[in-house]
Amino acid sequence: MDAILNHVRDTYSKRIEHPEFKAGDTITVEYLIREGDKTRPQRFQGTVIQRSGSGATETFTIRKMSGGVGVERIFSFSNPNLTTIEVNKHGVVRRARIYYLRDLTGKKARIKEKRVK
Repeated sequence: MDAILNHVRDTYSKRIEHPEFKAGDTITVEYLIREGDKTRPQRFQGTVIQRSGSGATETFTIRKMSGGVGVERIFSFSNPNLTTIEVNKHGVVRRARIYYLRDLTGKKARIKEKRVK
């Protein structure tokens, strides 16, 4: 049964190549918003909190501060409205899920940037 599901998933799901990123990285995601019969692109920039799942069900969560309020958004890699993902900077964290950022504000919520050699 798993072989059949894998075959259908590989054949019919559209997999778009995205850059490599992990928790702690700051990325910008551009996706299409539908308003009535019109569509427009919108950008969401923030820190990756987590990545979960695999294959067609893989998702990632981004958190940003907007007007002093934390905003989180979950994106699916297989979403056809997802147009581009751009990695702005790579962060240094020791965990795969950095939920502790939810409790931190100001300078404490900063993530050290990975230095490029």
